[in-house]
Amino acid sequence: MVHSLSGRLLILTTVFVMIAEILIFVPSIARFREDYMLNRLERAQIASLALLADDMLDPELESELLRNAEVFNVVLRRDEARQLVLSTNMPQAVSETFDLRDATAMTLIRDALRRMFSPRNEIVRVIGAPVREAGLLIEVTMETAPLRMAMIDYGTRILVLSAVISVITAVLLFLALRALLLKPIKGVVGHMQRYAQAPEDARRIIEPSASITELREAEMALMTLQTDLTQALKQKERLAQLGSAVSKISHDLRNIMTSAQLFTDRIEMSEDPVVKRMAPKLVGSITRAVHLCESTLAFGRAEEPGPTLTMALLETLIEDAVEGEKLASGDQPIRYVTDVPAGMMVRADAEQLYRVISNLVRNARQALMGIGQGGEITVQAGESDSAWQIDVSDTGPGLPAKAQEHLFTPFQGGARKGGSGLGLAIAAELVKGHGGQLILAETDASGTRFRIILPKGDGTLNIL
Repeated sequence: MVHSLSGRLLILTTVFVMIAEILIFVPSIARFREDYMLNRLERAQIASLALLADDMLDPELESELLRNAEVFNVVLRRDEARQLVLSTNMPQAVSETFDLRDATAMTLIRDALRRMFSPRNEIVRVIGAPVREAGLLIEVTMETAPLRMAMIDYGTRILVLSAVISVITAVLLFLALRALLLKPIKGVVGHMQRYAQAPEDARRIIEPSASITELREAEMALMTLQTDLTQALKQKERLAQLGSAVSKISHDLRNIMTSAQLFTDRIEMSEDPVVKRMAPKLVGSITRAVHLCESTLAFGRAEEPGPTLTMALLETLIEDAVEGEKLASGDQPIRYVTDVPAGMMVRADAEQLYRVISNLVRNARQALMGIGQGGEITVQAGESDSAWQIDVSDTGPGLPAKAQEHLFTPFQGGARKGGSGLGLAIAAELVKGHGGQLILAETDASGTRFRIILPKGDGTLNIL
């Protein structure tokens, strides 16, 4: 009960209401004490009227009047003359005087609290203004014990009443909060628990229904989160199925490529000059295809190895990638330009870096072929003290906004119709495996430029 939200609300509500009642109780006690003393002044004034009507009173009658007024003596000031009207023997001397005519609220509260916590019976003098302007002032002496007992009795009744009011208020407030807040929160928690049992089931996504603005906003946020998570899980399931299919295809394709690799040994022995010139490129392409199939199978087993870093001649990798895309261009008026410093070496996995560059050049070629007007593809390389840089740019139409938003996300970052977006996703992952970055440097109506950054030394990147 104490650890639940409803239990703590009930306890806190009761405590706060009690604090409010105490803040009311203290001034009430002060006001009760003031009214008690004013009442004694009024009684004493009424008793003094008997003496004003008859100058000589029987001592027994005078004592009875003072007992009824619960005072020891009465002093009236009329016409600037102070007159002892009624008096009797006092058991002890006056210890303190209280003037009610100009007492402030804080003074009354202070005196009331002092009297509440002082059990000693004392004689005090009380001064006030007579009612109905029957003189300038009236003064009486009285005991404090009856006053304190009356204050305690009054305070006890007030505290009991306050406690009852606090409990009733707390229960009513608790029931209201339970209906308006706690019950809807439990409903949201129930939705979350049911959704957690089968997050792939879109029927379990919460439908906002709360009437409270803040709670409805929480339900809306939860609905968005659950919708995104459900879509992500479905996408993950599709990727898992696709990975399984790709692994099977790669397995069979590897066997086919291995057989083709055996035939190239005989082709290399041909005396035809054209065959001799093309055979090494064919062998290299088939070898890369076999390596790709093996890597795909390793990835399907979640065992894809990291890059094997060696010093590779960048010019050769770029020429191989560009040569393959030139053949794919056909009769399209696409011009390929390479600007690579002679003998430039980079520390990378040659096969993986080839795949990255080939993917970027292929995307550029497809973008230019898509507009049917040709253009230019440029591959440039450079280096700084901390990193190597490779830029692949084209004069195509630029990337659409949707493609830029999900640029390196599989199946969402495709820039052309029918594209899967896997090329850039794979390229970015391979570059990341080298400790580098693949970034979109710029794209607009005049073309697009991607930049590969490979770190030197400890891997600290410095974008050129």
